[in-house]
Amino acid sequence: MVRVVVVEVVVVYVVVLVVLVVSVSVAVVAVDDVLVVAVAVVAVVVAVVKVVRVVVVAEVVVVSVVPVLVVVVEVDTVVVEVLDEVVDVVVVFVVVVVTVEVDVVEVVVDTVVSVLVLRVLVLNCGITKSC
Repeated sequence: MVRVVVVEVVVVYVVVLVVLVVSVSVAVVAVDDVLVVAVAVVAVVVAVVKVVRVVVVAEVVVVSVVPVLVVVVEVDTVVVEVLDEVVDVVVVFVVVVVTVEVDVVEVVVDTVVSVLVLRVLVLNCGITKSC
């Protein structure tokens, strides 16, 4: 009997961005505001790249699995230092794949949840040199 593999993917993304506000001593200076915005933009770009990479890994796993219940959990932590500032990006990606094997094998991704927590810490000593 010839089996046909049908892959149906339903993706639901839940993205939560939590950014810790920098101190008032940094925010009141115009030059420091520009630096803070630049660091925030870099952090968002890093977060988007991480999400895309995790999605690709999840898709490869989904395509290559045999008809079984598969749970893929990946936790990535990236620490980037920009101008003595720390950008901590934590990506938690959970993929649940439920498959049913009959004459036609169907691979259905019931739920894909991506929880992205973005934390930006700006060190006062690093920018203002006012330790």
